[in-house]
Amino acid sequence: MKLMAVPTELDGGSVKEPAAEEEPRVLEPGAAPFGNFPHYSRFHPPEQRLRLLPPELLRQLFPQSPENGPILGLDVGCNSGDLSVALYKHFLSLPDGETCSDASRELRLLCCDIDPVLVKRAEKECPFPDALTFITLDFMNQRKRKVLLSSFLSQFGRSVFDIGFCMSITMWIHLNHGDHGLWEFLAHLSSLCHYLLVEPQPWKCYRAAARRLRKLGLHDFDHFHSLAIRGDMTNQIVQILTQDHGMELICCFGNTSWDRSLLFFRAKQTIETHPIPESLIERGKEKNRLRFQKQ
Repeated sequence: MKLMAVPTELDGGSVKEPAAEEEPRVLEPGAAPFGNFPHYSRFHPPEQRLRLLPPELLRQLFPQSPENGPILGLDVGCNSGDLSVALYKHFLSLPDGETCSDASRELRLLCCDIDPVLVKRAEKECPFPDALTFITLDFMNQRKRKVLLSSFLSQFGRSVFDIGFCMSITMWIHLNHGDHGLWEFLAHLSSLCHYLLVEPQPWKCYRAAARRLRKLGLHDFDHFHSLAIRGDMTNQIVQILTQDHGMELICCFGNTSWDRSLLFFRAKQTIETHPIPESLIERGKEKNRLRFQKQ
């Protein structure tokens, strides 16, 4: 069983890290109130997402040239980094076993998670330390978020990321911060990225998460019973991002084996110097994996 010390949130949104002398809290299997499961990739392997994503996606959206600099990605809720590393290798078509590459000049990822134990593991096990940066961050802490993300972006003379990854994070934000917290989270994320890849959890996962806590005799999520945003969560996320936060749904890449959709959005204010390649559209049509929304 994994011993984990989880940061706690204080009034005003600041985060208190567990003191070194404190006894770490033992997390029973399934009792991860922020989705910070110690072995997440064992039951949701990265390959299930990668098989749906065209490996050439980023290179076709952002053709490289010396003056452009690297593609910048933000992975929110990276856990122990297994999916972050897998996405990096997938989009750069790196062979298995490769542990160093000049590809860091082409793609850089900033990966954040609320759990310092998971972040430390990600840093230790990452085979591409020059390309993937892991930080401990409660994304809902506005002050820390602004400082850490701005510091990373300023290294490249940029103010926003090219693409953001939000993989099975929306439910945990929603359960811990309520309807307004989910709305704010999506507002912040959409303002920081030209493109977004979002994998929302369906409502049945909310019920399962609350049930796990009750079975362990723990307190229920504060907001679970008062949530007004519920039901078809994929559609709810689409509506919030497109109607409230200036994004447009480009496509759905399909569903994973655990029945979660991979939704691809673009900021409406993004200047399209490189339109969505027709090859990606046709590839999706042939495999019935892209469902484009008519504008």
